[in-house]
Amino acid sequence: MGLIKALSGSVGGVLSDQWLEFFVCESMEADVLAVKGQKKASKRSSNTKGEDNIISNGSGIVVNKGQAAVIVDNGKIAELCAEEGHYTYDQSSEPSIFHGGLGKGLVGAIKNMGERFKYGGSPGKDQRIYYFNTKEILGNKYGTPNPIPYLIVDPNINLRLTIGLRANGEYSYRMANPALFYANVCGNVEENYTRDKIDSQLKAEIISVLGPSLAKLGPGLEYHEISFQTEKLAEILNEALSAKWRDGRGLEIVNFAITCSASPEDDKKIKELQATAVMRDPTMAAAALVSAQSDAMRSAATNQGGAMQGFLGLGMAAQAGGMSSQALFQMGQQQAAQQPPAAQAAAPAPSASSWTCPCGHAGNTGKFCGDCGKPAPNPAWTCPCGHAGNSGKFCAECGKPAPSPSWTCSCGQAENTGKFCANCGKTRP
Repeated sequence: MGLIKALSGSVGGVLSDQWLEFFVCESMEADVLAVKGQKKASKRSSNTKGEDNIISNGSGIVVNKGQAAVIVDNGKIAELCAEEGHYTYDQSSEPSIFHGGLGKGLVGAIKNMGERFKYGGSPGKDQRIYYFNTKEILGNKYGTPNPIPYLIVDPNINLRLTIGLRANGEYSYRMANPALFYANVCGNVEENYTRDKIDSQLKAEIISVLGPSLAKLGPGLEYHEISFQTEKLAEILNEALSAKWRDGRGLEIVNFAITCSASPEDDKKIKELQATAVMRDPTMAAAALVSAQSDAMRSAATNQGGAMQGFLGLGMAAQAGGMSSQALFQMGQQQAAQQPPAAQAAAPAPSASSWTCPCGHAGNTGKFCGDCGKPAPNPAWTCPCGHAGNSGKFCAECGKPAPSPSWTCSCGQAENTGKFCANCGKTRP
């Protein structure tokens, strides 16, 4: 038995000018996941008194876009088609599977469900057609009934804080393997199998893996940034739910939208810790202190007991202890002057033409030290005779003159050895 495409397959004497009977599911509502196909016989058909659960040889089967048709023989899946088109049911052909846009593992899943039978269409058999909705099922709302733990990590201030996070949103899913959905979920449904019969279970399973899935997004992600990672989150959820959804029911998540919010207490705690961490910078602390003192002075000026009494209170508060803004600014300047090792490592190396004077002044580029005025020492050079460490104009071993040192012109030409630039002709400085 098998399905043959009516437009491309050769049916031979099975077809006449009209179908014996045909099965079709013209449309499926968005909340319908599976429906039993109904036999429709034309007025000219000679098979108007056939059994309801018998598919006659030569019958027509129509599969619309966004649908998959499954033929069940005595409770076992015998045929599956997920490609839109018009098909002929031919008992003499081999079993067939038309994939359409479904998963690659579809063939193996069906073969594992049991032996496929060949039959002759006798009344003693039970043969049915079920149609499945393979379109994206939209608008599935969810929400966490209780806060889920979420770790806030901020390496800039060494913050590690676990907060309670509430999440809600919508997700969509699609049926990737109708054979698994038939075998493990809907079975021999009499009429329609609607989404409300399984939605509560799907939502509960999503919420159960949502916390660990959020943790897999990576550290350092603030909770309000989770909504920017929906595509990655959908992949993580599919992986976490693969055993129950994809391998058990033939379902997979397509899109996942999420909005997260922390409790007012946790949100306030995070902001306070971040603001406190900023004050580790003395300059920032000094600026905050100056701002607070300005506010206090304005309040003192409007004090009903008199401005002098308000300013007297300010002076007493300053004498009570604590650092002044001036001391904090000075501390910030000292820290800036003390360049950290990392910054020193990142500092650019002095150019090859610069030199350090014996007085300790570095970075000199001219003929004299910019600090004490001492002339630049003659660089050591090696004579062609092999004598190294010469510092004068002549080799101490053989008396040969020192080679002219190379120089770089202002035009950018390097390795000049003569009195003029080889590129622009400028004289040597």
